[in-house]
Amino acid sequence: MEINKPQLSTACLLRMSEQLGVPLNQIVPTIELFDEGATVPFIARYRKEVTGNLDEVQVRAIEEKLAYFRELEDRRATVLQSIEEQGKLTPELRARIEAAFEKNELEDLYLPYKPKRRTKASIAREKGLEPLADYLWNQTPGELPLADLAATFVSEEKGVASVEEALEGARHIVAERINEDAEIRKHVRQMMMDNGRVVSRAIPGVEDPEGKFKMYAEYSEPVAKIPSHRMLAIRRGSKEGILGFEIELDREAALTYLRGHVVHAPGDWVEHLTCAAEDAYDRLLNPSIQTEVRLNLKDRSDEEAIRVFRENLENLLLAPPAGMLSVLAIDPGIRTGCKLAVVDDTGKFLDHAVIYPLEPRNDLAGAVKTLASLIARHNVRAIAIGNGTGSRETAAFVQDFLRQAKLENVFSVVVSESGASVYSASEIARQEFPDLDLTVRGAISIARRLQDPLAELVKIDPKSIGVGQYQHDVDQRLLKEGLESTVESCVNRVGVDLNTASWALLRYVAGINERTALKIVEYRNENGKFRSRVDLEAVPGFGPKTFQQAAGFLRIRGGDNPLDMTAVHPESYPVVEEIARSLGVSIPELIAKPELLEKVDMNQFQTATVGVYTLSDILEELRKPGRDPRKQFVAPKFRDDVKEIADLQPGMVVEGTVTNVTNFGAFVDVGVHQDGLVHVSEISNRYIKDPAEALKVGQIVRVKVLSADPKAKRIALSIKALEAPPEGRPKAERKPASRKPTLEEQLAKLNAQFHRR
Repeated sequence: MEINKPQLSTACLLRMSEQLGVPLNQIVPTIELFDEGATVPFIARYRKEVTGNLDEVQVRAIEEKLAYFRELEDRRATVLQSIEEQGKLTPELRARIEAAFEKNELEDLYLPYKPKRRTKASIAREKGLEPLADYLWNQTPGELPLADLAATFVSEEKGVASVEEALEGARHIVAERINEDAEIRKHVRQMMMDNGRVVSRAIPGVEDPEGKFKMYAEYSEPVAKIPSHRMLAIRRGSKEGILGFEIELDREAALTYLRGHVVHAPGDWVEHLTCAAEDAYDRLLNPSIQTEVRLNLKDRSDEEAIRVFRENLENLLLAPPAGMLSVLAIDPGIRTGCKLAVVDDTGKFLDHAVIYPLEPRNDLAGAVKTLASLIARHNVRAIAIGNGTGSRETAAFVQDFLRQAKLENVFSVVVSESGASVYSASEIARQEFPDLDLTVRGAISIARRLQDPLAELVKIDPKSIGVGQYQHDVDQRLLKEGLESTVESCVNRVGVDLNTASWALLRYVAGINERTALKIVEYRNENGKFRSRVDLEAVPGFGPKTFQQAAGFLRIRGGDNPLDMTAVHPESYPVVEEIARSLGVSIPELIAKPELLEKVDMNQFQTATVGVYTLSDILEELRKPGRDPRKQFVAPKFRDDVKEIADLQPGMVVEGTVTNVTNFGAFVDVGVHQDGLVHVSEISNRYIKDPAEALKVGQIVRVKVLSADPKAKRIALSIKALEAPPEGRPKAERKPASRKPTLEEQLAKLNAQFHRR
């Protein structure tokens, strides 16, 4: 763990406080915890007294801002050192650099002093033309007219052949000064962000075979308003060589600003300053700022796409688990048969088989016999069916089987198998099941997903789960960091069973890395189940710091200490013991009779380190020890008469599960092997800017079919069509859309008014 990080300046801390809306007296101690090696989940859950009850979102935001400002401080030190070594660091310049809190602003100040390759301006300086440029720049009349002054710089030896050549060189120097002026760059950058337009065009002669970028073949949208998904689509088209795009800004508006900023007084220099301003904009400033704005848009789009991905992933990982019950999974297959796998209530693999209930084999008798045998032998309580090809036909067969066999205590459900094939071929799967075929591993994954989606999905690269938006186009490092922090957050929010968790799940527990997770599993395999959280200290490499960070998020069911199955941290066990003593009961009795907690006076148990926030958490946990924060499991019900896209008819109402939420809408699985799109405009009768305001991945919804095209594999759905009309205006009485009266209607109205008079 990294410790002893350099402290931020007070100015940076104040700016961080302003940007986050968090008081300084909460930010500073949180930073100190980070510098001591604490993790976000641990700080948010077990250090509320220190942070003033900051939640996990706020703590993570501080972590991100801290990284940004520390990078800024490092860069600031480098810039100051570089300018100082050049002997050009004035007190005024130092003050401006130290007052910069944006990386762009800092780089603008450094630009005039940054080592650069030879430019037109540097060549002009080599020819001794800087004094002539100073004359133009300063705009103060001299003893000689400009033409005569320029003539004094003509020199065959220095390569200045004429007065015009001397003036041209001076203009190049002035153009560079304009380009390197921090105030000018900041203003033009803001102009481009506020008033610029993203313009994309199809590259002549280049085909768009799939028509993916047809919309952007001749497209324009304001920089300030273009959403993430459209910007990323344009960038993808550009990367694939199908589109070209640029940021356009009204040239005359930019030049008007430059002329007003550069020209301060009338004189023979005005014409040359105006010419230099135009050259600076066209040759230097516009290309440079345009590159910055393109990168800014890329960063903005990446940030938004990663945010959407993280929200979808969080909702998917926190999907309700079916719980600890034995499951038979079916990975549907038509030609190769349906692969079956059975796991017990802890997820342990028990058995596998293959059945052929579908065409062309259509071996219904054999399939029924195999299913009945596996269910009886392993006391199966649920059947999980992967949602791949043949899933609806398989689901129909299973439902008929359960009905005819009268197995009322067994239920079946279709489960998303997105990423299951990735898992089955992964190193993790090979380690778990070295002797099993890929198809059996995939079926096991489907079974475990029903039991506990979180525990199984953590084994798969989040990018392969299929809930992202242009995930391959965004910054992969930021995406990886963002998704991993989301997984970490979900894992620690739910808690992990120390005696059943895989190393793939354990590695996301606060303070535990992959190496330590493997050591825990190795120790468990050699020594049997953990009886106490304290036993973790015997695991090689599991030191006091790791124990402090991780212990509260690890659960032991049926262990020596009943508190080990709760989210109460071991450091707070003495407080619980004191509470139990004050009530005259043991800890097991206290947990068994949560109503006793109503008699507890929290003020009686507060200490320097255990305050009201921690005590409130402890009491809440004791009321529902080891509770799972996830919602109760509910299975979606697909219509029996809908199995393919062709079965969907406009106006039909079906039930489905939200599989992905994007900026432009949400995708819903209605059981036909192709997700349908609910466009953002079809989500609600009220205005919805972001689909995530109304829908979450994993949510079960009723939708109305607007259209279904089997050939194009496109399904348009609506949720708002099933909503009640806006409150206060019954549907039948809703005011019709206004229209302009016809000429005949206007004449009739005037005629009626005339006769009334």
